[in-house]
Amino acid sequence: MTVAEMGEFGLIERVTGRLAPGPTCLLGPGDDAAVVTTSDNRVVVSTDVLVDGRHFRRDWSSATDVGHRAAGANLADIAAMGATPTALVVGLSAPPELPVEWAEQLADGLAAEAALVGASVVGGDTVASPTLTISVTALGDLRGVSPVTRSGAQPGDQVALAGRLGWAAAGFTVLSRGFRSPRALVDAHRRPLVPYQCGPVAARQGATAMIDVSDGLLADLGHIADASGVAIDVRRELFELPEQMVDAARALGVDPYEWVLTGGEDHALVATFPAGSVLTADWRVIGSVAAGGGMTVDGEPFTGRGGWDHFR
Repeated sequence: MTVAEMGEFGLIERVTGRLAPGPTCLLGPGDDAAVVTTSDNRVVVSTDVLVDGRHFRRDWSSATDVGHRAAGANLADIAAMGATPTALVVGLSAPPELPVEWAEQLADGLAAEAALVGASVVGGDTVASPTLTISVTALGDLRGVSPVTRSGAQPGDQVALAGRLGWAAAGFTVLSRGFRSPRALVDAHRRPLVPYQCGPVAARQGATAMIDVSDGLLADLGHIADASGVAIDVRRELFELPEQMVDAARALGVDPYEWVLTGGEDHALVATFPAGSVLTADWRVIGSVAAGGGMTVDGEPFTGRGGWDHFR
């Protein structure tokens, strides 16, 4: 059955029936708006849009995969502020011929990813559109900490990474070449493994700046460098290249560091900490902050593509 055959309100009923309220949801889908709770009277908000054929391909990813990716992209932004995600609101623009089952599985993926952090999908909207588009807004709770922005990095800070880099970009390259393995890389493109818990931990450990890596490490660290008015250098030897990535890069004729330095959509967290900070095992140092401006790799300007830009 398609969404046109089901009708808007029938579709909404089918989808919302699959969404369980989380602990912060006081009133979920069914009214004009949802009601969620926050502990310290501040709400962190982020939104993101995924377009079929631009951000995902239905012949590469299942609807459940797309749901995980759509939720993860937004929940990572909340974590990168040092906050704990609490709720998602989803807008679905769908062509009339879209199968209802696809929309249901999308909802399952959204709900499952949100549940990883104790959040839930609390509402949204549907509309007919020739292009399948998913818009997600995430809410978060700072729980008493100050938000970690992009503008606080100081000369002398160390740069540290939580999560993994290059996996999603490697999976994208594999799929683009017509292959479906290594499976670990392809799965990383389909569903990111986001270190959500590391964001609030970093905030409490004194992180001076933080961002999630959605467009590429150099591009996103460049935002911190620009906002903070500092120079940031990363060192290749501080990254661990997994065997699957090295083997795939060799087979495809790609420099694996291109994936690590410029590939996005892993949604790792990268932060700056004062020198001498004792970091948890989830964080590993990958570079340093100095006076000046801009990004360098091993002390030299990077000559390759810096990262993803939607309009280039």
